Amino acid sequence: MASYNKVILMGNLTRDPELKYLPSGTAMTKFGLAVNRVYTDRQSGEKKEDVCFVDITAWGREAEVCNEFLSKGRPVFLEGRLNFNSWETDDGQRRSKLDVVAERVQFLGSRQDGGEAGATDGQSSPSASAPSSSDEPPITDDDIPF
Repeated sequence: MASYNKVILMGNLTRDPELKYLPSGTAMTKFGLAVNRVYTDRQSGEKKEDVCFVDITAWGREAEVCNEFLSKGRPVFLEGRLNFNSWETDDGQRRSKLDVVAERVQFLGSRQDGGEAGATDGQSSPSASAPSSSDEPPITDDDIPF
């Protein structure tokens, strides 16, 4: 039977990446990602927000780049795969956890704006619609072909 393990997430870092090197010299970084979901409650009709916290691990050069350019609050888009870990605690209890191994990480926003330009609430930031020169007219919704 065929299998497919692919995860696509977009969210904001919940903590700064932690870079470590294995004895083999391979880089590994771990960070947390918060993924929000906004929905309307069927009973009350009010908007609610649900947050899912996901642990992310990146390896190799991807890990080094994430550690260099990412920080808490920064928005990212990533593709990866689910990874299941299980272990036994010192007192003999079995523990398990799902996390995501990042295979491709795309940085959103910029370092200067603290990630605000990467917001996914459908609103454009003021700097995103500002003309680059005072001679150019501002872009309106009517100018966009779709």
